[in-house]
Amino acid sequence: MVSLAVWILTIAVAAGAALALWHIRAAEGTARPPLAAGIVHGIIGGAGLAVLLVALRGPARGVEAGAGSFGTISAVLFASALLIGLVVLALRRNTVVMAIHAGIAIFGYALLLAWSSLG
Repeated sequence: MVSLAVWILTIAVAAGAALALWHIRAAEGTARPPLAAGIVHGIIGGAGLAVLLVALRGPARGVEAGAGSFGTISAVLFASALLIGLVVLALRRNTVVMAIHAGIAIFGYALLLAWSSLG
């Protein structure tokens, strides 16, 4: 279940990176990413978070390495990123809020990868 959460969230992170680059490029005069792409990114991220929450109910991981709480912290960070993503949606692509959303999600993803590798 943990590996499924990692795969789904990897897709969400990759989509988010692509959307961020597209958004940055739009500042140079090209079209912005469609709103639907951001919504799909959020749905995938939410699905990954749901799978991660189910995986957290399984056997403990990383306790011996001192990283037993990384999964829980990752889930909290992803939930925060999801909520901030909704703020991005409400504010219509506010770049500062988008950067905060991305930073929190990247930190959560790094913790998730560390935690999942300690199987």
